[in-house]
Amino acid sequence: MDYSKFSVVIVGSGFFGSVIAERVASELNKDVLIIEKRNHIGGNCYSEVDPSTGIEFHTYGTHIFHTSNQKVWDYIQKFTEFNNYYHQVLTTFKDKVYQMPINLETINQFYGTNLKPYEVDSFLEKEKAKDATGLPPKNFEEKAISLIGRPLYEAFIKGYTKKQWNKDPKDLPEFILNRLPIRKNYNESYYFSRWQGIPKDGYGKIFERMLDNPRIKILLNTNFFDIRDQIPKDKLLVYSGPIDQYFDYKFGKLEYRTLRFESEKVPFEDYQGNSVMNFAEEDVPFTRIHEPRHLHPEREYGKNSLIIKEFSSLDDGSNPYYPINDEKNSELVKVYRKETENLKNVFISGRLGDYRYFDMHETIDAALTLFEDKIRTSL
Repeated sequence: MDYSKFSVVIVGSGFFGSVIAERVASELNKDVLIIEKRNHIGGNCYSEVDPSTGIEFHTYGTHIFHTSNQKVWDYIQKFTEFNNYYHQVLTTFKDKVYQMPINLETINQFYGTNLKPYEVDSFLEKEKAKDATGLPPKNFEEKAISLIGRPLYEAFIKGYTKKQWNKDPKDLPEFILNRLPIRKNYNESYYFSRWQGIPKDGYGKIFERMLDNPRIKILLNTNFFDIRDQIPKDKLLVYSGPIDQYFDYKFGKLEYRTLRFESEKVPFEDYQGNSVMNFAEEDVPFTRIHEPRHLHPEREYGKNSLIIKEFSSLDDGSNPYYPINDEKNSELVKVYRKETENLKNVFISGRLGDYRYFDMHETIDAALTLFEDKIRTSL
């Protein structure tokens, strides 16, 4: 392939890469090449239809679009309409179901009490005082207990955190946990964003529409590192893969979590009554069960449902999902970010490129900003 004919080469077709590609092709009328290692576009936001039930599911875990950013909202609506899905998360602990994040219903149900909103602070202060040492928290566990007390922590946070991070909370730094959301009322919404919902015809269609431009060429099933030497050095490159891999791990490997999913068709119209159910206890091997039929209340599905169990583990480098922002990795990524200052015509960003957790709306905003502030003036 003649890579010289493309004005921009983009690695990764998730929201970050796709927004850049769409903007360059439609706004600047220039040719773009997207290199995607998977067999589909859309990155971790991709959705597809389960052939056994006809239910559309999110291939890499439930993704709820939400934002209060007017610029992002105006942009994404060019490619889809959203339904009126309202996201609520529940958690199971000792065969009882509770609201998450922890709200007044959770606290009253767990303690068997009937607190009023104005009584929550004093109640939790007494719980926290039982373990108070007068010293600053030294780790994740101590920080969490200092915020909500030991009983709530051990019920809803400790086991889930162990499964999610594959680390004991005592071995995680306290700065990871800046706060725990505690709601003193009965608000059950997971998000407070101005807009939230699910694309009416799925995430897959968003990416198809974004990239439906003759100026955009997509290479699926292609590893950028297998062909990087064939790409001209002066080509403008947007890279959204792991930042440490781009530099051939020269300073060491960053740690990532990855996810594994097990799907099952069940003979019920509704298995758990909600799209996402967390499982707080450590001895339950999965972190969550997704039931994607609930994401589209406007659709009619059949008598069977689809459930998807989610398992978290450390990534071996082949399928990174989420950065592990503990102290060691936070220091290492600073070294890699410093190295990017020596690059010319290369922009490294996105969740893996920045080694930061981005929601979808944050990723879109970052891509739009990069395009307007740097890429537009570079071409």
